[in-house]
Amino acid sequence: MTDKKSEARSAAIAAGVILLVATVVLYLMPNVIVWLGNISPWLGTGFGVLVILAFFFVFWLRARYQRRNGS
Repeated sequence: MTDKKSEARSAAIAAGVILLVATVVLYLMPNVIVWLGNISPWLGTGFGVLVILAFFFVFWLRARYQRRNGS
């Protein structure tokens, strides 16, 4: 049986890591999109769409994991 305090700490650490990674990726995203857009506008657009979808995909996976483990 796990402790409620350790579960809360685990959730806070996971949220912090997700927030930190998302911040770095979203900060760098405009420069990468412009660089890829110089090669092909479709490539830059595709990268932008994939980054935004990946952001929501992480939360979907986390919700699925929590639902499966009864949290």
